Amino acid sequence: MRSTFLLPLATLLAIAHGNPTGRRAMAVHESVSALPRGFAHAGSVAPTQEITLRIALVQSDIKGLEAKTYAISDPANALYGQHLTPAEVAEYVKPAEETLSAVSEWLAEHGVTPKSISPAGDLLQITLPVSTANTLLAAQFAAFKHVESGKTSIRTLSYSLPVSLQEHVHFVHPTVAFVPPLSGPPGVTAINHRRDTEARATPTSDAVPSSCASVVNPACLEAMYGIPAAKATGSASNAIAVAGYIDQFANSADLSRFLGALRSDLVGANFSLRTIDGGQNDQTVANAGIEADLDIEYTVGVAAGVPVTFISVGDNTIDDIAGFVDIVNSIIADPAGITVLTTSYGFNEQDLPVSLVVEMCNAYMQLGAIGVSVLFASGDGGVGGIQSTTCTAFVPTAPGGCPFITSVGGSTGLPPQVAASLSGGGFSNVFPTPDFQAGDVAAYIASIGDQYAGLYNRSGRGLPDMAAQAENVEIAWQGSFWLVDGTSCASPIFASMVAVVNDRLIAAGKPVLGFLNPFLYSPAGRAAFTDITSGTNPGCNTNGFSASTGWDPVTGLGTPNFDRLLTAVGL
Repeated sequence: MRSTFLLPLATLLAIAHGNPTGRRAMAVHESVSALPRGFAHAGSVAPTQEITLRIALVQSDIKGLEAKTYAISDPANALYGQHLTPAEVAEYVKPAEETLSAVSEWLAEHGVTPKSISPAGDLLQITLPVSTANTLLAAQFAAFKHVESGKTSIRTLSYSLPVSLQEHVHFVHPTVAFVPPLSGPPGVTAINHRRDTEARATPTSDAVPSSCASVVNPACLEAMYGIPAAKATGSASNAIAVAGYIDQFANSADLSRFLGALRSDLVGANFSLRTIDGGQNDQTVANAGIEADLDIEYTVGVAAGVPVTFISVGDNTIDDIAGFVDIVNSIIADPAGITVLTTSYGFNEQDLPVSLVVEMCNAYMQLGAIGVSVLFASGDGGVGGIQSTTCTAFVPTAPGGCPFITSVGGSTGLPPQVAASLSGGGFSNVFPTPDFQAGDVAAYIASIGDQYAGLYNRSGRGLPDMAAQAENVEIAWQGSFWLVDGTSCASPIFASMVAVVNDRLIAAGKPVLGFLNPFLYSPAGRAAFTDITSGTNPGCNTNGFSASTGWDPVTGLGTPNFDRLLTAVGL
């Protein structure tokens, strides 16, 4: 039996006093026992200062949507490929009328009027003075500073809800969430300047050019993974979305330079732009983002002919997770033919409240249900998380532990490839091992016995799911050519392969792949991967996990082969 991923958000810890009117008994809904590491108290907040909060309402049938999403994504199920429409997803996600009525009545008692901010109406937004928020939630909002970044936010260590609303509200946010801001381009761990005069690989035969051992470009990927150079049909119903955050701008001039040097047949190709939360895409070359350029160049330049949309997420988010949920709501509200979403950013799972980790996962489940493959870079800190850090226990990444996303780890070298030592991998502390990988996880854990006992969750969802090139990848950035490392190289590379497979499926009159994992772990799906059996992902003062025969928490199922993927989908 699959366990639902809509976990309870808080235990009722204590019954508190009612509000000043005495009409409602209150109970603590979420709290933190101490201020998280890296944050400091920064003083009080003026009672009149306004804050914006998001209220996540209980969804009507999230268990039903989970079951449906698995059914339509499992090649062994008769419903395989019968993706839902956004309207059909909304029927599972929308809150019950009783929930809406109860919450609206409570807010009205305090003179607060909410507005819906999600397609299904399960997220409400309110803006109110701090004094009203303190009364509404029996809270003590104050200012707190993230020491490293200097970013200040208004939070509370505890908040309460009326007892009568506990079954209607998942959480109110941001309240007790102390989330470190995204920093740097998380997937790029090494940048080396490269002279334009150096020899580049060109596809002259079926063999992988020896130069690909030190400089990897689209020609290398074509040779290593069998990615076709021929243009796709360019169907408007099959587009790749590239997520952009923290003012990382994708530069068209850099893309043109990249294509001119490495994909001359695609010169003139470009990407479209979507902005949310006040996002923009400054085209000043000096402001080009290395992460954004990488992601765009290895989608436009690898998925030849497939439309690519850069979604630039600005700073005006209120989900307090950098817009990760906002971008999902944007796609659900207007899919615009998007069938693949690739993201090269993430968090350490331990830095997010369970409520937010689950909210994100349920959002990605909705994307999977409408036929969108969601890919995330697995992180570059080995077993230490997004980036290498000091740790006493292994650090899984978020949303990497969500079973509804495909986590992409890193490989390197000429075939047969080995694991890239930076490849993020491990086991979630939030999500249990899903059915589709239960046998693989059990087999791997049995193979290592008591090694690292107590450092990871033996019953957690394992990541990554697969791997692709993550070192010495050539890009054009700010007018020059560079080499970059990171699983943020691997995610757009695999996203491109998925999109080209989708193009072939559409041409054959078949549905696109959608939520990938049940297919990837099926007998046909796993046959499309080349197993990686050597390499480790060090971190936390250990050698990390080891790649081995079969699935492993370093390279997953291995590296993909395009022709075998086509065979796996019946083409």
